[in-house]
Amino acid sequence: MARVAVGGTFDPIHDGHIALLRRAYELGKGGEVIVGLTSDEMARASRKRPVRDFEIRARNLRDVVKRCFGIENAAITKIDDQCGSSIYEDFDFIVVSPETLPMAEKINRMRGKKNLKPLKISVIEYQLAQDHVRISSTRISQGKIDRHGRVLSG
Repeated sequence: MARVAVGGTFDPIHDGHIALLRRAYELGKGGEVIVGLTSDEMARASRKRPVRDFEIRARNLRDVVKRCFGIENAAITKIDDQCGSSIYEDFDFIVVSPETLPMAEKINRMRGKKNLKPLKISVIEYQLAQDHVRISSTRISQGKIDRHGRVLSG
């Protein structure tokens, strides 16, 4: 029974996030998936665009996990830094995008210094929009694409 870590800001939730979560729940089948959701402070410090409050993002995330994966009570934990509990808790896997792969590698280095076993890193590919550019929350908030990567005219 695997224990899987995955994290992000998840605002707005898009097809790239769904792919990330899908992989986490595949790896965690019969085990446990812990979704680290960035705190308001962390989410807003690292972004130039507005981000919804933690409670709204958590509710939206729970709704998506229930609707897409049939999981009634997603295990969501607030994280205040890029590593969250993955540097000191027992996990088997961490699921990341290519963008966050360096952070997963850093987490494994930090775990090594604490004599913890390294996490198996599962990297999902970017989900591409209709214009063959990756889907991102920033592009969605700019009105360039929708959550599924369809290009918006305008």
